[in-house]
Amino acid sequence: MTNTGETENICGLKSSDFQATINGKKTDLYILKNNQGNEVAFTNYGGALVAIMVPDKNGNRANVIQGHDNIQDVMNSPEPYLSTLIGRYGNRIAKGKFQLHGKEYNLAINNGPNSLHGGKVGFNAKVWDVNTISPNAAVLKYTSAYGEEGFSGEVTVWVAYTFTDDNELIIKYLATTNKKTIINLTSHGFFSLAGIANPTPTIENLVCQINADYYIPIDETSIPTGEIRFVKGTPFDFRTPKTVGQDIDADDEQIKHGAGYDHCFVLNKKEEDELSFAAKIVEPKSGRSMEVFTTEPGVQVYTDNWADGYKGQNGATFPRRSAICFEAQHFPDSPNHPYFPSVILNPGEEYRQKTIYKFGIE
Repeated sequence: MTNTGETENICGLKSSDFQATINGKKTDLYILKNNQGNEVAFTNYGGALVAIMVPDKNGNRANVIQGHDNIQDVMNSPEPYLSTLIGRYGNRIAKGKFQLHGKEYNLAINNGPNSLHGGKVGFNAKVWDVNTISPNAAVLKYTSAYGEEGFSGEVTVWVAYTFTDDNELIIKYLATTNKKTIINLTSHGFFSLAGIANPTPTIENLVCQINADYYIPIDETSIPTGEIRFVKGTPFDFRTPKTVGQDIDADDEQIKHGAGYDHCFVLNKKEEDELSFAAKIVEPKSGRSMEVFTTEPGVQVYTDNWADGYKGQNGATFPRRSAICFEAQHFPDSPNHPYFPSVILNPGEEYRQKTIYKFGIE
């Protein structure tokens, strides 16, 4: 891994543009390389992924993840979660309230009437320590103080980014707490397999498959209704591949609630916590593909329904629906739905997650 040279990377990003001191902690640009000469670049501000350089069917590399090209734009992005790490609680908690050991907790309300992605200053807006360095792997660490954003317990989180020679970005998470708490970590990568551009092309032509027989319907504020619904006969049936755009504007109450797809899919699992196939997308023009594997029970699929063409790295612009997100996670609002898989972490236990984004060519 390098974080010094300005010229030996192919993503066109400069370390000096990511160097700042925020709340006494230094930020920088880190670049992971594999033996195929491909790259993953990230900054330790929010763990934001700022480049994934992989080839198309003709061998032309492009950046397939949305991000910014300097630290100020990362911090002030119109999309604060753009390709960042998310915590303590990814997705929404209804009205910011939940009960734990008989006590009610109140979180900041930052998304309509609800709490989203860990509150007003979540893990996406923290400077992480980068602990372990090798050419293709890095470990990020952050300690979330007791009571931060209203959550109980001091939680220490380690996230390992590894970029393998098979063009897999592997993200491993480990967390511990000193007091009973809730946790739901994820990575909010905004993927654009056609390659970012001005403007970045729509994701509606992507051919998508999702390994889920069920999904979680939401109300008009994007909170789960409590039902777990069969995908058959709905716009949410991606069990056999179809284009993302086929049903994205369907006359369907759920699609209207999400302004497109912004729903958690219940992944088909043989056993709890198994690392299994979650989803696959193929970009027909470039031939690029991405497969997602995860140990998590769900994946939130978000089709970038609110972007407005804002500016990203190297002159790219990000219009509405120019990216797709596969946020591997536990279900939204789980603390308020006792029959959803538990998100409680107790002292002496370890939270673990492994998610793989594997890039290929069809």
